Amino acid sequence: MFEAWGRGIYRTRRLTLVIALLFAVGAGVWGTGVFGKLDSGNTFTPPNSQSNAESTLAASLFGRNSADVVVLFHSAAHPVADPVYRQAVTGYLADLPANEVTKSATYWTSGQPSLVSADRHSTYAVLQLAGGTDQARETAYKAIKADFKTAAGTPGDGITAQVGGYTATEVAINDAVGANIARAESISFPVLLILLVIIFGSVVAASAPLLLGGLAILGAFTVLRLLTLVTTVSIYSENITTILGLGLGIDYGLFIVTRFREELRRQKNVELAVARTVATAGRTVLVSGVTVALALSSLMLFQPVFLRSMGYGGVATVAVDVIAALTVLPALLAVLGHRVNALAVRKGIRKNARKSMSDITAFPSDVPRGVRGPGGTGGGSPPCLGTVPPGDNSESEGGFYRLARAVMRRPVAIASVIVIVLLALGTPFLRISWGSADANSLPTTSAARQVQEALTNEFPANSTNPIEAVVTGVTNPAQLAAYTAKITAIPGVTGVETTARHGTGVRLDVGYTPQPDSPQARQIVTSIRALAPPPHAGVLVGGTTAMLVDELSSLGGTLPWMALVTALATFVLLFLAFGSVVLPIKAIVMNILSLSATFGVIVWVFQWGHLSGLLGFTATGSIDPTMPILLLAIIFGLSMDYEVFLLSRIRERYDETGDNTEAVAAGLQRTGGLITSLALLLIVVVAFFSASSITFLKLLGVGMIVALLVDATVVRILLVPATMRLLGRANWWAPGPLRRLYSRYGLSEAEQEPSAPVQV
Repeated sequence: MFEAWGRGIYRTRRLTLVIALLFAVGAGVWGTGVFGKLDSGNTFTPPNSQSNAESTLAASLFGRNSADVVVLFHSAAHPVADPVYRQAVTGYLADLPANEVTKSATYWTSGQPSLVSADRHSTYAVLQLAGGTDQARETAYKAIKADFKTAAGTPGDGITAQVGGYTATEVAINDAVGANIARAESISFPVLLILLVIIFGSVVAASAPLLLGGLAILGAFTVLRLLTLVTTVSIYSENITTILGLGLGIDYGLFIVTRFREELRRQKNVELAVARTVATAGRTVLVSGVTVALALSSLMLFQPVFLRSMGYGGVATVAVDVIAALTVLPALLAVLGHRVNALAVRKGIRKNARKSMSDITAFPSDVPRGVRGPGGTGGGSPPCLGTVPPGDNSESEGGFYRLARAVMRRPVAIASVIVIVLLALGTPFLRISWGSADANSLPTTSAARQVQEALTNEFPANSTNPIEAVVTGVTNPAQLAAYTAKITAIPGVTGVETTARHGTGVRLDVGYTPQPDSPQARQIVTSIRALAPPPHAGVLVGGTTAMLVDELSSLGGTLPWMALVTALATFVLLFLAFGSVVLPIKAIVMNILSLSATFGVIVWVFQWGHLSGLLGFTATGSIDPTMPILLLAIIFGLSMDYEVFLLSRIRERYDETGDNTEAVAAGLQRTGGLITSLALLLIVVVAFFSASSITFLKLLGVGMIVALLVDATVVRILLVPATMRLLGRANWWAPGPLRRLYSRYGLSEAEQEPSAPVQV
């Protein structure tokens, strides 16, 4: 099937490229319009949560009460009680466009003492903006952003003004995300091109994977925009789309171009080279893409729009990458033919490149034309997901072969040490503290972050983050008073204030001393919800802390299903690829070890603050709960990607020799360089995107880099050979009924060499 597909692509190569060009132009014009369609509002809270219901009910009964914009005023010379202070603040607010600022509240208009700092020299104004959605309010803020001055009153008053609040923070984060993507793309493409030229020794060959990555990004943007027509998609899906699109595009492009250049030396014409490339490397790419897509699709099980959007963007990106790798790239190679080696760099680099590529290519570069691989008349077993010529002993001369042999001489000791080290690295994860992403994700120079820090440190505790309780159906004031007294008696609560009334509905703002994201604050929310409401009344509890409680509850309830779906899909796919029930279980266990080490490092760095100066962020003492889940899906998929590359070679050599130890060493020799090269290129991509000024994006990037380093070196090169040596022939065991199922439906079914004779 794959070989026939390759022949078909060759015959329609020019038409395929024309269609791809038209698609790229359309995607560049229409697909990139997705940036204005993505949702930048609260995409972390589950839509059907109690906190979300409380927010909706409160808005319908009492009107919006959100602090869209907070303007912080400070004067070292004047206390807030000074008439000059009030006059300056009033004049400042009067200069803002009335059509965009629909409501404002200050200490003098509300009389709330919580709006004044402890030293009596700072106060803040709360503004509400026009617009019925978060996006509309962000548009309103951008329209008047220049109207927010940095000073109030006359220059002689010495009153400064800083702008923060929810909308200002979201705009600052979104602007930083957009700037980071543009900067990362502009820097990463040239760097990757240089690395690929060094690997391939040819500018033309090096450009093909980059073209594939660029096309994948444009295609994924187009799919995301189509999705915005029917559902909500978070703005943060841009990041995973760009990283995976470019990273996997280069991975698949490197794999296919490498194989094509080898086939050009083996086949008598370009058509046969394209057919064999698609039949072998193309099949590997398809299995790899399905593996990654299955892992990312598990994110769609979660309720928060943020995670679902990451699933949408990730699956769309992988799908476009695979389709382009199996259609556009073979068509391009068919047109180029031997010109794929054009624009070669100087001889020394070419020599080094050929030497490095001999470790990662599917066939050794010195195979004479006319030598048949497996599946041809030369005998041997059919190719699994890539082939190595039977009888070729070049593996025993390579460094990865010798390393694998050395590892397998002491498998117990090496496996034990690695497992202990990985588990030790993962221990900080046992002490993880959960928190929400807020203005602290911005750099310290951001005004929005400085405002939040001032509100936290200088004003009464949680004055801008109360726990809200909306009580409906209240007809007896005494019953409401009794209910309020119960809330006040909860440990950590400082007081309860009635902030709005409408008919029989009342909104209560609960003050408390712990930090909003702390376990103590979350316990207060749980305790309030556990109280019996007043007779014949209903109560909904919301606010920032309640949102985190609902988010954790929703994620915790869905996480086991994600794990089950991912593990089951991975097991089935690896069984169909290799015909074993032992290898999939081993692969899943190793992925868990790799993930635990990665999560431990993330806590050690981003929660505890180690290396914060080097990486340029401020530790908040907590981790957003969606980040480990997102990392789990991405890393699990990429790890299985490398597992497929490695096990396919091992299985193939095992079928030829029946020697498990020899098969492991030979398989690692054929894929060790490939896996490390792919990991290096992906690390380069992730590194540029993780240089973001936004902390949670930096966390995502650092987590991926750590996981790639651990997986491509310690796990694949050391732990896999050690465990496979210990298991021996048991690696390939499957019960009789499953063996028959594999023989009929397995992905390693025979696919013959091209029938045309090959000339020496």
